[in-house]
Amino acid sequence: MGEFDLIARYFTRPAARAVLGVGDDCALLQPASGMQLAISSDMLVEGRHFFADVDPFTLGHKALAVNLSDLAACGATPLAFTLALALPRVDEAWLEAFSRGLLALADAHGCELVGGDTTRGPLNICITVFGEVPVVDGKSQALLRSGARAGDDVYVSGTLGDARLALDALRDSIALPADLLAQARQRLEQPTPRVALGMALRGVASAALDLSDGLLGDLRHLLKASGVGATLDTSAAIQLLAATAHPACLNGLISLKKQLECVLSGGDDYELAFTAPVSARQAVQAAARQSDTPVTRIGCIDTELGLRLQDADGQRLSGAFSSFDHFA
Repeated sequence: MGEFDLIARYFTRPAARAVLGVGDDCALLQPASGMQLAISSDMLVEGRHFFADVDPFTLGHKALAVNLSDLAACGATPLAFTLALALPRVDEAWLEAFSRGLLALADAHGCELVGGDTTRGPLNICITVFGEVPVVDGKSQALLRSGARAGDDVYVSGTLGDARLALDALRDSIALPADLLAQARQRLEQPTPRVALGMALRGVASAALDLSDGLLGDLRHLLKASGVGATLDTSAAIQLLAATAHPACLNGLISLKKQLECVLSGGDDYELAFTAPVSARQAVQAAARQSDTPVTRIGCIDTELGLRLQDADGQRLSGAFSSFDHFA
């Protein structure tokens, strides 16, 4: 099968919202009146971001999910995406499953594939996604990293750390019961982009960002952009690990230290961390209900720069927690 047959069979569909989709030198998008374009790119490389034997259906899902998560962090509505795909060979069964996973998530969010490129090489998936955010009275409603203010609450959506738990188990650095591994592996390979929550938080959250490289590492980017610091309650944060309710955690098979490490520096969560004024607590809960997404308040923004951890008694915790770095 040649390159263009491959594109036609697995990745070409009639344009639904785009002015022009797959098949020309460029796609054409027409943002609605009063909207700004939000654009983000992510690359997934075999051996760095996913295992060689990963289910291609879930890989297709994740490839788009990590990009949709960036749109969610901006409060953007998905519009379209492009796909650049390097393949070591043409494997029709792999392509069929990959494209199904990719396009199923795209359809769920009304985000259509409008172009891209294919070539031969080591397996590499690069997606650029396009979304839109409204402009009201000349002011963009996009959520940014730079809006947090002292006194704001710090929130996290969904659960954190389970993807890291699965990764450690797949690398044989920890043993997990089969049911817990299956649960955690789903979080690693099929993350849920919080698009509905991001849109619901427009005008409510003061700052937001996507959690991909670990809570502490990513949150520091938001603090730096906003020129503030934060204090996190580790007793609240550790409850973000879904696995805490599993007997393996309750019986001490997975230590509290390991649980906290997964939550604070795990990565691959693709949840949202965001800040909001104390006066917006009811509005935050309304956004959570509207989007059917759980949110947890885990700390507050401070004037003192830096990121501090404390326990339930308010005692400062010491110890280093790393975050993911592609070049470390």
